[in-house]
Amino acid sequence: MNVLRDDAMPPVDASARYSRVAMLLHWLIAACFAFQIGLGWRMDAPRGPQTFAVYQLHKSVGITILLLTLARLAWRLTRPAPAFPATMSLLEKRLASIVHAGFYVLLLGLPLTGWLLVSSSKTAVPTFLYGLLPWPHVPGIAGLAPSTKALVNDASGFGHEALVYIAYLLLALHVAGALKHQFYERGGDLARMLPAPRRALGAAAIAVLILFAALVATGNQLRLAPIALAGSAAPPAAQAAPQVQAPPPAPIATPAAAPTPRAAATPSTEATAAATADSWTVRHAASTLGFHTRWSQGPVDGHFGKWSATIRFGPGALDASSVDVVIDMASAKTGVADTESALPEADWFAVSSHPTASFHATKFRHVAGNRYEALGRLELRGVSRPLKLPFTLTIAGDVATMAGTATIDRTVFGVGQGEWAATTDLPATVTVTVAIKADRKP
Repeated sequence: MNVLRDDAMPPVDASARYSRVAMLLHWLIAACFAFQIGLGWRMDAPRGPQTFAVYQLHKSVGITILLLTLARLAWRLTRPAPAFPATMSLLEKRLASIVHAGFYVLLLGLPLTGWLLVSSSKTAVPTFLYGLLPWPHVPGIAGLAPSTKALVNDASGFGHEALVYIAYLLLALHVAGALKHQFYERGGDLARMLPAPRRALGAAAIAVLILFAALVATGNQLRLAPIALAGSAAPPAAQAAPQVQAPPPAPIATPAAAPTPRAAATPSTEATAAATADSWTVRHAASTLGFHTRWSQGPVDGHFGKWSATIRFGPGALDASSVDVVIDMASAKTGVADTESALPEADWFAVSSHPTASFHATKFRHVAGNRYEALGRLELRGVSRPLKLPFTLTIAGDVATMAGTATIDRTVFGVGQGEWAATTDLPATVTVTVAIKADRKP
């Protein structure tokens, strides 16, 4: 006998089927749940932009399951389910009812505990459904005391993980029961939830299993680019910035090692002609102040959208030259939802207490040709440390083009607190790049 055909069974009574809306909601939830299983298996991957993109998608699918389940529950409460097939025993009917009720609890409990887990997280990374629609945190969680929030986070994390394993068990019982009634008892139980004719139910059941496995595999193998925030991409200046080859990055001096400027080398003939330190106006549309590091296996590239610079500089008047840069730390952009939203928090830039960072330099050294060094101090998160910034400079008429690169140790400034103080996933060094086009003031 062909187990994929049910020609011997009478046609399915329409009253024994679930409604079309119930079927649609059931299979949409099932598809999301299968995909979510695959995504969930990737949650233990090393931290990084791609992993956090997976987290965002995992949260998005979870909220989708929550909304679909609420719609399914509302539909179920207003329209009774069809009777169980006559082939089912009383014990099987009771077990099926328990499994169905358990699924409602799980399909509500899993996204709710996940939502609570995200809302009580120390970093409180926001949720953007599919990278587009912001989803709020659970109301009231943000105002909890840190110790209470930590308890909520631990409890919701434990509950979420426990429900995952219970879901695996119920899913196995649900699928096994459906297949048993379809292929062993020939009761055609799948006819209640599949719109296919009875003769095709067996083949439809196999197709559903294959599709379920494919969705799990897709969720597990899907490779995602970091989720970008609208308006967070690098500005046109990133492309318009002068393409000047910067010197190799120089590390920041340690707290105990103050910079010791060396005597300036003999400037070039062109530089000697400029005997005074001129004032310069920065073209912000053609200038960038950026930073680069790595998070686990993925790069993190960002820039500051708001900063100002007061520049007095003359190649022939280095002793009279000075630079003052003030950076709006809240304007840091990475184009990735997770990293960008975390940077203003207390663990990172602590913008609420330290809204700006600054670099002040009054000592400069001419290295050779168009290569110079600025010897100053960087103040970040209330910590001031010496910084040497190597840079190249070209002056053509009244237009100056400058490019510089330096490497700082974020841990010296306290950037990355708590679990982020470790340098396992996030290195201590951060590369800072600056590219400036400026006009000489008359």
